[in-house]
Amino acid sequence: MSDQELAKDLTLTSALTIGIGTMIGAGIFVLPGTAVEQAGPLAAGAFVLGGFIAIFTALSASELGTAMPKSGGAYFYINRSLGPMFGSIAGWGNWIGLTFASAFYMFGFGEYVIAFKPLLTEIVSSAPFGDLVIAALEIPGIVLAPIPLSSAKIIALLGAVFFVSVNYFGAKETGKLQNIIVFTLLGILTVFTLFGVLNADIESLRPFAPNDYAPLLPLTGLIFVSYLGFVQITSVAEEIQDPGRNLPIAIVGSVVIVTVIYALVLLAVLAAVPNEIVAGNDTAVVEVAQILIGPLGALAMLFGGLLATASSANASILSSSRINFAMGRDKIVSPQLNEVHERFGTPYKSIALTGGLIVLFILAGNLELLATAGSVLHLVVYGLLNIGLIVMREADPEEYDPEFTVPLYPIVPILGAVLSFALIGFIEPFVVLLCGIFVALAVAWYLLYARSRTTAEGVLSEYILSRSEEMPDAAVSAASSVKPDGGEYRVMVPLSNPRTERDLIELGSLIAKAKGGTVVATHIVQVPDQTPLYAGSEHVDRIDAESEKLLEAAREDAETFGAPVETKTILSHRSFEEVFDAAETDAADLVVMGWGGADSALSAGRVESPLDELTSNLPCDFLVMKDRGFDLSDVLVPTAGGYSSDLSAEIAEILLEEGSDVSLLYVADDESEQEDGEAFLEEWAEDRGLDEANRIVDTSGDVEGAIAHHAADRSMVIIGATREGLLSRLVRGSLAFDVLNDVDSSVLLAERPQKRSLVDRLFGR
Repeated sequence: MSDQELAKDLTLTSALTIGIGTMIGAGIFVLPGTAVEQAGPLAAGAFVLGGFIAIFTALSASELGTAMPKSGGAYFYINRSLGPMFGSIAGWGNWIGLTFASAFYMFGFGEYVIAFKPLLTEIVSSAPFGDLVIAALEIPGIVLAPIPLSSAKIIALLGAVFFVSVNYFGAKETGKLQNIIVFTLLGILTVFTLFGVLNADIESLRPFAPNDYAPLLPLTGLIFVSYLGFVQITSVAEEIQDPGRNLPIAIVGSVVIVTVIYALVLLAVLAAVPNEIVAGNDTAVVEVAQILIGPLGALAMLFGGLLATASSANASILSSSRINFAMGRDKIVSPQLNEVHERFGTPYKSIALTGGLIVLFILAGNLELLATAGSVLHLVVYGLLNIGLIVMREADPEEYDPEFTVPLYPIVPILGAVLSFALIGFIEPFVVLLCGIFVALAVAWYLLYARSRTTAEGVLSEYILSRSEEMPDAAVSAASSVKPDGGEYRVMVPLSNPRTERDLIELGSLIAKAKGGTVVATHIVQVPDQTPLYAGSEHVDRIDAESEKLLEAAREDAETFGAPVETKTILSHRSFEEVFDAAETDAADLVVMGWGGADSALSAGRVESPLDELTSNLPCDFLVMKDRGFDLSDVLVPTAGGYSSDLSAEIAEILLEEGSDVSLLYVADDESEQEDGEAFLEEWAEDRGLDEANRIVDTSGDVEGAIAHHAADRSMVIIGATREGLLSRLVRGSLAFDVLNDVDSSVLLAERPQKRSLVDRLFGR
């Protein structure tokens, strides 16, 4: 099944469901009590104002989403437009903001769990034989026995551990389940609102602003956490039918629908019951439902609250790992943070760190602090996103071609940025200071860590520096002082055989060009042990002449393919082993080399020799090519989420952009795993910029046979290094080596460095 077919699978209704599902959460089920306590009926106005502010950012996100449908959402747009320093702020802000929001959702979850037992007891006691049922529930060990916890915070901690574990071990809700959740919540809220309207007394809404209008803006900052998530729709932009039309309708429409729901629910509640019943009650909607509908209505609202808080927390934890993937790809954070668990297929380190922060925030915070902190950090991100749109419009880079454009430009993005930043000024100063510390830490992180590693320059910096003579000196100085200094991406190509030199240089040049880097063509000449390396004999002179001829051809080839090139000759008593030393000496990011032959150490499915594999680590990424006719037109990438699969994905993404036909292959055990395999490939492709690649799920259960079958009509296979340890390979063999022998096409072995214990090196993981 191809991605192109899947790309148009989402209807407008499906896209709206994604947006509404990310926003209908703890905000409406938990915050009304706090909001009414601060502002009375004016609280409904705060929800409307929050939606109004969100709409401007929603319009900007719609344009950016149709122009750059990439995983990472707001982080990606800001990083591409404003550069990696602001990308660091956006990435960390979005990530930490989601952890604050998740902690808030779990707090709400705890409140609803606490409220569940008394309500259930009341319902059961009114039924026939209810007293006997309650007596049974009091027996220790029964699930519904009295909760021996007096604090919602303790339950919030337990809930956080549970949902982090769910994400860690790879369980996730499907799109179908998400639709059920959304429509269930909408149904519950609709019925609840109708009962409120039928029992409404307009006099209950007077005075509309009992404490004047001063609380409106601070309260809007508090409840803005209810509007997080609409930007997530942009992550599936390429899968939406007619995205130029449907994407902005879905993003803006979801904000409008949610705003109307929030306002109607709150007004109906306040018109139906005295404000005092709602004020200060974290589960106020449940108590109101019991008054208006009865115990069953209260139970339905309680169920809705549990569903909403749990779903929102789970979605936030899931989203945070995608942000980390995008940041790791750009080297804003260490790619090791996104290491995929070999068994569960999840970025377990990232999820564990996120979980640890959620637990910390629950322990240290309270409901209002968590909600406002989540709001502040997302308001920072939304403000930067609007500025990013202005930069993309004014700089007008070649690749920027949105299907939808923001109306009334530049008024809309300017208002979006101003309103987002201005609202922060009305939030509790302590929370603003706390979030300001996070922003400062993000800037320091970029300057002290990421700047020396990342190479991607933002459109803003490129625009300023390319027009340095026209720009103010202060702007040029600022752009120069913060531009990434990750060093040029260096692709080392060891050369020995003139016959294969051109193919290796072409592949290395394609990668270097895509990364904005340089090809380092290196001729490693093995000198007999009896010959001193410093000797100036005719033998060495002849070697130098041959090397110069080979390197000159390599230079011409690299320049033909559009990549800058450096050349060097290394005389060594070793040949193969010298490649690793040279890569480390030259600070290479990637080595592209030829396959050594069936009898070499490479044939075992790893780059190093057995001895090196046991005693050392690779100095950088490696690609080893078995050349059976160099043709990049039709490439197969088998993947099961192994540790080197990210490198395979990076190369596949480059080839895809160069016009190659790339197919991703996942081998499932049987047909019952077809759907899980499709879901895995969809998420794996999206997280690695391979949305346009074809996706194939083979249910034969035979990995080796499936790869051979699907490689039959393709020109190249890119496969990750074997996971097996050295001793394991001696007994069971190596999949990579077996694939090499099974297929007739060229094979590219990809291996990324990783830290491994001696046990891992011997027996694998």
